[in-house]
Amino acid sequence: MADFTHFNEQGRAKMVDVGEKPVTVRTAVAAARVLVNGQTFALIRSGGMKKGDVLTVAQIAGVMGAKRTPELIPMCHPILIDGIDLKLSLDEARCSVEILASVSCAGRTGVEMEALTAAATAALTVYDMCKAVQKDMVITDLRLLRKSGGVHGDFERSENDG
Repeated sequence: MADFTHFNEQGRAKMVDVGEKPVTVRTAVAAARVLVNGQTFALIRSGGMKKGDVLTVAQIAGVMGAKRTPELIPMCHPILIDGIDLKLSLDEARCSVEILASVSCAGRTGVEMEALTAAATAALTVYDMCKAVQKDMVITDLRLLRKSGGVHGDFERSENDG
C-alpha cells in the first residue's frame, strides 16, 4: 500500500498529507458543453428564460461551485483559490452552451477538481434554468483542458482528445 498515497495502513481511504510539498503556482482549465434545441438556444440568446439570464447565473454558479469543491469531493483539500474565471458562450452550429472554467492558486495541491467542478456546476445551472422549456438537454464533454504546476508537471489536452 506504500505506493497508494490515498490509503492508510489499514487500507482505508485518507486525505493525502501535502504539508511537505512546496508551494507553487497552479492553474487548471476545464470545459463542458450543454446541448440544447433551437427553441431553448433562442431563449438563452434573447434573455427570454423565465428564470432570468442563463449565462450570467451559470457563471456565478460556476464560481460558487469551484469554491465549494472540497465540500463535494471527499478527499479534495480545501485550498486558498487566487482566481476563478468562467466564460460561457453560445455555439450556434452545435446549438450549445460552451463553458470554460479557469482556476488558479499558489498552493501545495492542484486546482483541477475546482476547475472541473466549476464547469460542471455551470452546466447543471444551465440545465436548471432551462428545464421548464426543455427536459432532454444533454450535458457533455466535461474535461480538463490543461493544468500547470506541481510535481506532476504540465498537462495539455491535444486537439484529438476532444
